[in-house]
Amino acid sequence: MSNEKPKTISSISDSNSSSIFYPIISIIGLIFLWWAVVEAFDIPEYVLPGPFATFHEIILDWPELWHGFTSTGQEFVYGFIIGSLVGFVLAVIMANSKLLNKILYPIMIVSQAIPVIAIGAALVIWLGFGLAPKLVIIALIVFFPVLINVLDGLQSVDVDMLNLSKAMGANRWRIFLTVQLPATYVPLFSALKMSATFSVTGAVLAEQTASSQAGLGQYMMAQASRLNTKGTFAAIILFAIMGLLAFSLVSVWERLATPWKQHSKVPFYRQARIAHRDIPSSQVK
Repeated sequence: MSNEKPKTISSISDSNSSSIFYPIISIIGLIFLWWAVVEAFDIPEYVLPGPFATFHEIILDWPELWHGFTSTGQEFVYGFIIGSLVGFVLAVIMANSKLLNKILYPIMIVSQAIPVIAIGAALVIWLGFGLAPKLVIIALIVFFPVLINVLDGLQSVDVDMLNLSKAMGANRWRIFLTVQLPATYVPLFSALKMSATFSVTGAVLAEQTASSQAGLGQYMMAQASRLNTKGTFAAIILFAIMGLLAFSLVSVWERLATPWKQHSKVPFYRQARIAHRDIPSSQVK
């Protein structure tokens, strides 16, 4: 019988506090290291501005930066959703059809081998400047990790569980909802967390190749062309914030959708001790 104590409100609160505390400390440490490097090596501001100069630039140019942040954020969200849905649907189709799997898998690999910038140039010719080519570029970056991870999850479903469900009279749709779909949760959220950061990069590339509107990527390129390093770093910081927000939102969604995965918070060396402690003494030789 397990001797593990039930979680109390205070223990849950402490756990949540620590999950917020350590990332904040890491960010503060990174900013301090940035400042220390600039001061220690006396790096000119036009080469590497310090954190205070960069934050001051953000405050001074906040209206334009915020407009670019919201514009790029909209592209990021739409492209992320489209790419995730396309990847998930394709994975389900390929997992349920060996013929389509053999036909589509090489095409999916080839789509990732072509440089995104080259695809962006073609998309501008086909779709023109505007929102559509940018969404396609972001979706192309997002869908492949989702496709591969969900496909692996569907193909690794326990055969005994499938046979048991069929023996109990479950139809194909019921089997998908109760057996196959839950098997995709862990790999799906792993892919979504990767894609959340990749799609920020995709948004930058999309604005560099297929944008005529004032997004954050356009702002960054404009500042770089003027040799305004502070403005360039201001945009980089906002891109980093966008990526952190996206990753955090997916992580929160993962916790809500997969409550059984909370054991992963326990370090691996403690998991072994807990497992050994929970074995009845009569079974221990």
